[in-house]
Amino acid sequence: MFVQLALGTALLLASIFVAGLSFWAMEGMTVRMHPWLSREPHRIKLMLVLCVAAVWVMVQMTVGVWIWALTLRGLGVFDAMEPAVYFSLVAFTTLGFGDILLPMEWRLLGGLAAANGLLNIGMVTALLVEALRQVRLQQLAVRKPKH
Repeated sequence: MFVQLALGTALLLASIFVAGLSFWAMEGMTVRMHPWLSREPHRIKLMLVLCVAAVWVMVQMTVGVWIWALTLRGLGVFDAMEPAVYFSLVAFTTLGFGDILLPMEWRLLGGLAAANGLLNIGMVTALLVEALRQVRLQQLAVRKPKH
C-alpha cells in the first residue's frame, strides 16, 4: 500500500511539475506577444489566444496521461502500451468506465490517477481563464478613449 501511495504521489508531482512548466512557458509566450496582442483587431486575437491555449492544455494533459501510462507499462501492470494509455486516459479524465481494472496490488494508483486528472483539469481551466483575462485586460488598457 505504501509503495502505491509513494509512487502515485511521485507521479502526481511529476504531472504537476509538467503543468507548472507549461503554465510558465504559456505566460512567457503571452508576455512576449503583448505588443501584438494589444493592437487592433482585438476580438480575433482573443479567439486565437483561446485556440492556442486550448491546444496547449490538451498537450499538457496528454503528457500527464503518458506519464501514468509509461509508468504502468514499466511496472508490468499492462503487457502493451495501448491498454496502459487507455486506462490512464480513462482514469485521468475520471470517466471510470471500469472495463479495464488494475490488479489488486496496484489498484490505489487508479484513484490517484483520477485525483491527478481532477487537479489538472482545475489547473488548466484556471490557465484558460487567466490567459483570456490577461490578454483582454492588456487590450483594454491600450484602447484609446473615444471623445
